[in-house]
Amino acid sequence: MTRKRILFLCTGNAARSQMAEGLMRAFYGDEVDVVSAGSRPAGWVHPLAIGALAEIGIDISDAQSKGAEQFLDQRFDIVVTVCDSAAQDCPLWPGAARIEHWPIEDPTFGDENGGARFAATRDELRRRIEDLAKTLNIQHCL
Repeated sequence: MTRKRILFLCTGNAARSQMAEGLMRAFYGDEVDVVSAGSRPAGWVHPLAIGALAEIGIDISDAQSKGAEQFLDQRFDIVVTVCDSAAQDCPLWPGAARIEHWPIEDPTFGDENGGARFAATRDELRRRIEDLAKTLNIQHCL
């Protein structure tokens, strides 16, 4: 079976897309090649995104914020935008067999209980990734 190639896109590549990449790699890394990028990369990964995945045993502390332009010449089976801004910035992706949009709320907004917001975002991403894996007929590797 050919490994599926997946790109998760967000605006800053600092939170949602980083968490999606980490989750997909941790749970389905034996069957997919996955990367994430931002349409306007922040240049850093949010510490609460790192913490939210660490809570479930996934280490993305070495993750780097990347720009979408570095992947423009690559083919992907699926490109998933995880924020409305990225969906507007990148409505089409050259070489993408399929594009999906997941309108996931930005956990960085809000003054209180940031850890809970990031955990909720992580859990929503995990549910969506599990659903995506079913449609791709790929197996959980844990």
